[in-house]
Amino acid sequence: MRPSPVPAAAGVYGWHFEKAPCPDLDAGRLLYVGIAPRYMANRISTQNLCKRVRYHYRGNAAGSTLRLTLGCLLGIELRRVGSGKRMTFGKAGEATLSQWMAENARVCWIERDEPWTMESELISQLDLPLNLDQNRHNPFHGRLTEVRFQARQRARELSVSA
Repeated sequence: MRPSPVPAAAGVYGWHFEKAPCPDLDAGRLLYVGIAPRYMANRISTQNLCKRVRYHYRGNAAGSTLRLTLGCLLGIELRRVGSGKRMTFGKAGEATLSQWMAENARVCWIERDEPWTMESELISQLDLPLNLDQNRHNPFHGRLTEVRFQARQRARELSVSA
């Protein structure tokens, strides 16, 4: 595995895409932001920028809302896997998505000790169509919510993948 230029530190990351995941979005501009670690009611997650960005690039839709969103917009079939409770794009679909991301996704970041203090402000002030949480005001929110809902609905109708 190559060393990552992304630091193992806390911060905010943003995603740009050379080719947009759907025709309704503009290529080349910031479409999504995330944070690492995440502050939760009783603890702070163990994630850092490097781990989180790497997972978005190489993980699966069950663990990355960004991957779930991109795959659904690209029309990759979502499937129930394992016990049937988790949903991913299956081995082939996740590989297709990883390849698309390698060719089109670009990430930037800024280190911040408490990134959760910035997340709401960024989402409220920027046009980030791929963020759903805290982003109902975005014009793309309804469409993205529907696309993801339909993909999950279809996955529930299909048999569980190995």
